[in-house]
Amino acid sequence: MSNTTAKTSWKLEGDYFEGCNCNIVCPCIYLGDPDEGDCRVTCAWHIQEGNYGNMTLDNLNTVAMFNSPGNMVTGPKWKAALYIDNKASSEQRDALTKIYSGQAGGFFAAAANFIGDMLGVKSVPIEFGIDGKRR
Repeated sequence: MSNTTAKTSWKLEGDYFEGCNCNIVCPCIYLGDPDEGDCRVTCAWHIQEGNYGNMTLDNLNTVAMFNSPGNMVTGPKWKAALYIDNKASSEQRDALTKIYSGQAGGFFAAAANFIGDMLGVKSVPIEFGIDGKRR
């Protein structure tokens, strides 16, 4: 993912993980209603290579948790929380907050339109490991 139209350009490359409470295949990704009435989804990113302007974001992790109390597109709006790797400096944390909150433009800016209640941003330990095909 990247953005070059905002004031500061940014780019992220790495691993993305997603899991939710829906049965088997989440109907939300096909614009359907969640099969449990709401969708509680956790999204995690391991940034192998990334930058915000000239600042490197390599080897940092972020996790976002969302609760969509109905159809993710038609509403109602979601609740969200963002967790940023505590290995990030305060400048990197600010940059990742701008990217993932949508303030830096790109994909996350479009997704931010679906969020009605941002519960907060927290710096926490996030570990990422590779063991063969396991992440």
